[in-house]
Amino acid sequence: MSERVRELISERELQARIREMGQQISRDYAGADLVMLGVLKGCFLFMADLCRHIDLPLCCDFVGLSSYGDRTSSSGVVRITADLTRPLEGKDVLIVEDIVDTGLTMQYLLGKLQDRVPRSIKLCSLLYKPARCVVPCKIDYLGFTVDDVFVIGYGLDFEGRYRNQRYIGVLDPDGD
Repeated sequence: MSERVRELISERELQARIREMGQQISRDYAGADLVMLGVLKGCFLFMADLCRHIDLPLCCDFVGLSSYGDRTSSSGVVRITADLTRPLEGKDVLIVEDIVDTGLTMQYLLGKLQDRVPRSIKLCSLLYKPARCVVPCKIDYLGFTVDDVFVIGYGLDFEGRYRNQRYIGVLDPDGD
């Protein structure tokens, strides 16, 4: 298979928007007991850069979820691949996600997190793909809205590759 990648969102655009998001989160969570909860694996670059722009004491934790496998579309079946390492009871939880498309993963995660009795839960997503939305979910902090294309880079992958790109690109798996 031959693949081509076209840059969609530059490194400069990403970093500028992430800085703005971090400043807004810092204002909104002033005085809060904040836990940033990253959804692995795609969030890791975004979350690292975002938390460096949040001027507050905070804790970071991660949960592994999968609904894609090695495909370019969601299976619709969400599975936990890694669970949290700390309790969330009474904490202000900010979920950090790479992309929200169908909303099924977020619906599943929000349901599971409610059982852990956090003080609040909000969602921060780098990308949103409204054309794929099956279950609406509120994104409190959004980086960019994208069309219905398969995006890679800056943490997002195709078959485990491309996560290390400094930009968001569109993958054409057929090379057309």
